[in-house]
Amino acid sequence: MSALYNVSLNEAALAIRATAGEITTLVQGDMGWGKTSILKMLAEQLPDYIPIYFDCTVKDLGDLAIPMIRKSEDGIDYVHMAPNEELGVHLVGKKLIIMIDELGKANPSVQNGLLRLMQERQAGSHKLHPETIVFATTNKGSEGVGDILKPHARNRITILPLRKATNMEWIEWAINNGIDYALLGWCKDNPQAFASFEDVADPKDNPYIFHPKAAGRTSFITGRSLEKLSHILKKRKLMGENVSMAMAVGTVGGPAAADIMAHVRIGDQLPSLQSIKDDPANAIVPTSAAAICMVVYRALAAIEYDWVDAWMTYMGRLDKEAQGMFANGARNPSFKKKDIVMNNRKFGAWAAANGYMFSADKV
Repeated sequence: MSALYNVSLNEAALAIRATAGEITTLVQGDMGWGKTSILKMLAEQLPDYIPIYFDCTVKDLGDLAIPMIRKSEDGIDYVHMAPNEELGVHLVGKKLIIMIDELGKANPSVQNGLLRLMQERQAGSHKLHPETIVFATTNKGSEGVGDILKPHARNRITILPLRKATNMEWIEWAINNGIDYALLGWCKDNPQAFASFEDVADPKDNPYIFHPKAAGRTSFITGRSLEKLSHILKKRKLMGENVSMAMAVGTVGGPAAADIMAHVRIGDQLPSLQSIKDDPANAIVPTSAAAICMVVYRALAAIEYDWVDAWMTYMGRLDKEAQGMFANGARNPSFKKKDIVMNNRKFGAWAAANGYMFSADKV
């Protein structure tokens, strides 16, 4: 039943903010799908807070605090524990966002040492600002990568199961973050690459994803590996086909690399951006649906004020599905260049004439 209530990254960030003063949330999800990015998301939403990253995987008990000798007013020596700077408790009076990363992989003594911080917002004798946010992340135990929490630790926190992004959710993020447009086109056509292994009984049924039963599958698709693959694709002409393919295989695995690189070669046949800017009425219009999809995603990623008019002329030569794909992408609230398109006169005229299309699926 719990699988019915898995949440997205945005929903996880909302839950953490809403319950910050009373609850420490442990976000538990698949490897490589953005758990750590929640800290950045919260920092952007709360600019008056200081983000603090605490990596449990490299800590031992002595890394939490070290003893120091102090003297009382009566001149009696006593031991005072000085906490690790990475916990941020020395920032007295400041509102913090403390992310305890990879809690499930922490040394048991480190987990125990962090319990008071998570339960009471206090490290030793140091009390945190009452509005400080504390949350933790970890992988699913079913992945078999060593995430273990004892019952007394679990009872002090609220475990929030995080689902993977869908292919279209990831594309929304990718458009705003410079991901290679050809890769976006492949992701749109292959939603199975974003499936959870928990929904795939036989790993042979989905060769793209991580699966704990897939012996020897050392490389696979995650949001993280897709981003790395984007960097490889952008340097493909410099490295050559053989080296690029070798690196792609080592990043997302053989089956995904073969399919993605075949798709990328279609992108080599696209009209150049410059031809669309200079002569939108005559620039080449691809004949395949995959190539048209790439043209649209490339435009969303690259669009600027000075060529929206040219793009609108060119877009009018595409089929209605492609036009709707661009319009819904441009209207998405998370699209960073939304104002560039929405304030354009030609786009406004197109929207007025094609308003019925805005009920289509978002990019």
